[in-house]
Amino acid sequence: MSRMNVLFLTTHLNAGGITSYLLTLAQGMRQRGIEVHLVSSGGRREEEFSSLGVRLSSLDIRTKSELDFRIYKVLPRLRRYMEQHHIDILHAQTRITQVMGQLLKSMTGRPYVSTCHGFFQGRLSRRLFPCWGDAVIAISEAVCHHLVSDFHIDEGRVVLIKSGVDLRAYAPADEETKRQLRRKYHLGEGQVIGNIARLSDVKGQDILIAALPTVVAQMPDVKLLIAGEGKMEKTLKAMVKTFHLERHVFFCPLVNKTAELLSVLDVFVMPSRQEGLGLSIMEAQAAGLPVIASNVGGIPSLIEHGKTGILIEPESPSVLARDLMELLGDEKRLREMGNAGREFALQHYGADTMVDKTLSLYRRFVSDEDDEKNSCR
Repeated sequence: MSRMNVLFLTTHLNAGGITSYLLTLAQGMRQRGIEVHLVSSGGRREEEFSSLGVRLSSLDIRTKSELDFRIYKVLPRLRRYMEQHHIDILHAQTRITQVMGQLLKSMTGRPYVSTCHGFFQGRLSRRLFPCWGDAVIAISEAVCHHLVSDFHIDEGRVVLIKSGVDLRAYAPADEETKRQLRRKYHLGEGQVIGNIARLSDVKGQDILIAALPTVVAQMPDVKLLIAGEGKMEKTLKAMVKTFHLERHVFFCPLVNKTAELLSVLDVFVMPSRQEGLGLSIMEAQAAGLPVIASNVGGIPSLIEHGKTGILIEPESPSVLARDLMELLGDEKRLREMGNAGREFALQHYGADTMVDKTLSLYRRFVSDEDDEKNSCR
């Protein structure tokens, strides 16, 4: 067949798990000779996609409402774009772009798939207008079960393709590099724990801040780096003042330097209340960091408790504080857990598997090739 053209649809290209997922997927597709087009409302990471040869189009679709007129207004323009560039398949990433993808499929006859990056509430609009596509990719077993059990999607349409990480972008930092970067971020001396994620209630940064007073009472040199942006920022900063932690907690915008930020840390902490998989955990393990994370969603598939990380129950600041102090106080265990996590990442998180399985899925709908299915069964 001729060269395939795929069109990614997403709401924005700012920092976050979906953008990182798309960047890894786009890079792999381009390496395999696939023409990648991407429609979004733009964002700070556009240049990274452009450097890969991805054809970007920026449209005014930054909304959370399925009834927003803007997402319907651009559909005729997108239909013309698809015809002009001979788009073979659509791949949507968010609820808004799933609705757009389903409508574009009706307008053009082109196949359409989506990726479910987490858990959805069972709103009436989702049940009346599911818009999952010809197939829906689940990024973890937990998400796969959620789609089949909670939304009653036929198992044959749900495809389990775990997210991958560009392992070349992450590597354990040597001590001198770590010291230099800590000076750059004004973190001073002492151990540093950190969290990199959007500042959202679901990510549990408030639980981490609530655990910190107990930790610094016993380990006064410990610092916490929180990298991210979001609606919880004011609340989290208010908590820091309430607990008198201003000397211990540092906030950093989620710039496009995840690997660099991971290099300043001794422990990565992800006390999520809910998590589809945990891409930031995967990146932290790839960087050789021990991880403490909640035993929710897809996270247990990433962590062998006591070996590659520590699993804790959610909403447990006291347990988190205890496990942090025990881990930070044991240099040998820090090294061994970080090394084990790195080895696990090298064995299981390679981006090539994700890209190859996704491309195989595309070809199920674009060509007559009889590619192997990766079903939930």
